[in-house]
Amino acid sequence: KIDILFHAAAYKHVPLLEFNPLQAIKNNIFTTKILCSFAKKYNINHMVMISTDKAVRPTNVMGATKRVAEIIVQGYAKEFKYKNPSESFTNYSIVRFGNVLGSSGSVVPMFQEQINQGGPITLTHPEVIRYFMSIKEAVELVLQASALEKNGDILLLDMGDPVKIIDLAKQMILLNGFSIKDETNKKGDIEIIDVGLRPG
Repeated sequence: KIDILFHAAAYKHVPLLEFNPLQAIKNNIFTTKILCSFAKKYNINHMVMISTDKAVRPTNVMGATKRVAEIIVQGYAKEFKYKNPSESFTNYSIVRFGNVLGSSGSVVPMFQEQINQGGPITLTHPEVIRYFMSIKEAVELVLQASALEKNGDILLLDMGDPVKIIDLAKQMILLNGFSIKDETNKKGDIEIIDVGLRPG
């Protein structure tokens, strides 16, 4: 009796999965296989997998496991591509996200907490960039994907230009009514410290 299955079960925190690759494989890859076979078994109309922009040319365990999960979903989609249209079958599709503002692991709540504590803001690298989307945009994309999909599609949101994380940190300091403490302003309120890139 299920019409749409939204597959959002995944570990997505990059450093956590660099230290726990077997758990990443178990959860991100094998749950996808289980859910795809479940959708097939019960003739669910649509299965939409929530993926990540990190699955594009992955450089870490999280991105790699999500890419394998995408391939599994596309494999199931291909299996049904040549079936008789009159037969019932599942449409499988994938939605790729960037960073969702305010979600678990997002830099915005972390930066806000650091500002509330008087700083410093910790930055992994001054050149790091991210694509951002709001929770509302993320939800709309998933719902639209279930309506617009063709079997096997990977759908992406046009998230505009990427944002430099250092610029986001500076904006948040200023929006909170503080000044940036740096070489040019040693009496500033909040300092931004480069702590180096994390694993992955």
